[in-house]
Amino acid sequence: MGDIIEHKDGRVVREVSSTSSPTDYSPQATYAEEIPEKKKTLWQKFTTKGSVLQIIAAALLAIAIGLIVTTQVSDIPDAAVALLAIPGQLWLRALRAVVLPMIVTAMIMAVQRLRTMTQGDGKAGKLARWTIGYYVITTVIAVAHSCLLVGLVWSKLMTVVSGDQLQVDESDQETIDERAAFEIHEVVVDMFYSLVPNNVVNAMATDSLLAVLVTAVVLGYCIKPGSALIRAVEEIEQIIMKIITVLIHLAPLGVFFLIMPNLFRLDIAEIGVNLGILIGGTLCGMILHLFIIIPIIFFLFTRRNPYTLWMRCSPAWITAWGTASSAATLPVTIRCVLAQGVPKTITQFAVPLGCLINMDGTAIYFPIVVVFLAATQGISLNAADYIIVVLLSTLASIGTTPIPSSSLVLVVMICGSINVPVTGMYAVVVAIDWFLDRFRTMVNFSCDTFAAVIMAKITGIVDEPDDILGDAHADTAHGVDPNSLRETHGDGKV
Repeated sequence: MGDIIEHKDGRVVREVSSTSSPTDYSPQATYAEEIPEKKKTLWQKFTTKGSVLQIIAAALLAIAIGLIVTTQVSDIPDAAVALLAIPGQLWLRALRAVVLPMIVTAMIMAVQRLRTMTQGDGKAGKLARWTIGYYVITTVIAVAHSCLLVGLVWSKLMTVVSGDQLQVDESDQETIDERAAFEIHEVVVDMFYSLVPNNVVNAMATDSLLAVLVTAVVLGYCIKPGSALIRAVEEIEQIIMKIITVLIHLAPLGVFFLIMPNLFRLDIAEIGVNLGILIGGTLCGMILHLFIIIPIIFFLFTRRNPYTLWMRCSPAWITAWGTASSAATLPVTIRCVLAQGVPKTITQFAVPLGCLINMDGTAIYFPIVVVFLAATQGISLNAADYIIVVLLSTLASIGTTPIPSSSLVLVVMICGSINVPVTGMYAVVVAIDWFLDRFRTMVNFSCDTFAAVIMAKITGIVDEPDDILGDAHADTAHGVDPNSLRETHGDGKV
């Protein structure tokens, strides 16, 4: 008997076949015998490199140290904050460095798999239509319920501030004037222009990810299947995955040194009632969307427990919260989604696309900031104003624009569209934006993980056998523990 050990869907499987005699070359029957893996103790899970428990412990420790120092030390030197941030920033830069080649290779291979798919029934087009439609619809839902909560609850709690607080500093006024120079229609035009680059090399050099994604889709469709170029792309993809594996092992250190220095910037004593309502209202809207609305949609499509999936993908949303960077979180999210048994074709198409156009957290943030700036001046918005906010927030949150600090720029433009003057309270929004940006990024990527599983259920796409076997060999070669990012039940489904 010959025994062949393979890893399939996170399980160790021994394929057993009878030994052929020299004179008998006919195919022999094979069967799969599943070997139960020894269950790890909590300590063994914790000591696994880059494990979920290590990342959670690092984040909690950083928050505890940051809050203690912030409340006990009145003046933290800027040099100390900058030096402590070095390890985290180096890890963040390394993650960002692999994003561009990862998006290119992932989209090329995803389109190739869709082209050569033997499952038929127009599933490639179905995947594209459902993915884009789902992202747009959930974004509209996010903006709508945010506007309802703001109009019915949070705006009633905000108070008008004094004239001194509404005054704008000269430096802030220059920034506001510069950002107000951008018109809403220019943002929409730029969003469509960014789909087709006039210089592919420049798009890659300037991290125009949406243009790079579209270019990669076109290349993936035009390259001949099985050609030498596709084999080169596969090799590059394997190299990138090896680098990402190392970076995931370093995730606890990176998250710790990203969170702790940033908390040193938080001055709790300066948070007033209005700012507290701004923060609390934003977080409440995100909690409603992430833990009630999206889970309901997820359950209706898949009949699975959404909270179990969310916890199993915790490395992704913890990294999102720690880095506040969509680009840096994308590699971790792809690894987490693949570990949940989502087909590689769907993961490599839906997750990078969601990174660029699925901005539910940002969509929730826009209405409450605009109403915050209006309510502190005693301005009440009517139904028509809220409709404008819904439309503009939806357009603004879908896609990326070439404008620096785009969310803050778009707030100024939306305010201008409904005749809300931008006052000195805008400086307060800018000061706290770094904190809320972490939660926006976390919500965005959490929703991407739900979307990938839903797309797998709707389209019925499954990985080809060659892809499954290749992934198992790749994980073994990279030293990846298949159970480090997930737990499986029987058939490996979530």
